Amino acid sequence: MRKLLGVGVVVSALCALSCLGFTAVAEGAPDDPRASIAEADRLFERWSTPFDFEAYEASLHGAIALWEEALPGLPESNVQSRSHVLSRLAQAYFELGEGYLTDASEKEEAYGAGKDAALASMRLDPTFDATEAENGFRAALLSATDVAAVFWYGNALGQWLNYHQLTAIMGGVRDVAASFERSLELDETYDGAGPHRAMAALLSQAHFVIGRDRADAVYHFERCIELAPNHLESAVSYAEFYARPTGDLALFDELIDGVLVKAQDPSIVATFPFYNKLSIDRARALAAED
Repeated sequence: MRKLLGVGVVVSALCALSCLGFTAVAEGAPDDPRASIAEADRLFERWSTPFDFEAYEASLHGAIALWEEALPGLPESNVQSRSHVLSRLAQAYFELGEGYLTDASEKEEAYGAGKDAALASMRLDPTFDATEAENGFRAALLSATDVAAVFWYGNALGQWLNYHQLTAIMGGVRDVAASFERSLELDETYDGAGPHRAMAALLSQAHFVIGRDRADAVYHFERCIELAPNHLESAVSYAEFYARPTGDLALFDELIDGVLVKAQDPSIVATFPFYNKLSIDRARALAAED
């Protein structure tokens, strides 16, 4: 699995460990990877205290470094722990790219590391490789059983393809669609109805690549808002990727105004603090453009 190699990223990760007092845990990790995993999980958790978006970057770097360090020490037979670490890495790398990285090459590498971690998690199931050998990769993807691995694979792959257009055209986008399709089958409520939100955004922007109608996105947008009304990314993406491009300005205004109202309620923002912060910023930028 690839790691981020950018100097700034590595320095940030090391600072996160030393400045926040995790040196002793890291030194002991090879003997007891469980300690590193527990500390990484604690760093990654974002609900127990008031969320500070800027400070969370160091926590995210620190969690990634600890999970990466712990992984080689986990026995191959400990599939549950390995799957947990790999899926968390996939999500964390994706969120690092979404929330904090600005350099294009570092973003590309983060999304690549995320997709590789998620794929490694799916491959822990021996039936995945068997299905791939017999029927191809997409069939294996559509038969995978770990919703976290499948979902974050689709998200990380989707962003990584922005830097690999030929791969996107040659089947990458269809693999993203397959990931979200399978995620929906496994658990439509995962990550605040994330599978619906992801499928809706994909259909809004790449419906022509996967042979679907853009209007198919409406069901998924409406469903994720119904299931998780306080995950504000759903409404913002609905406005940006569907309402505005189709010229439905009344819907656009309704969605953005609704997000900006909810942004005034700290209890709503805290429901999904990382993504709601990003979504509120997007909503304000869209409102300013309108």
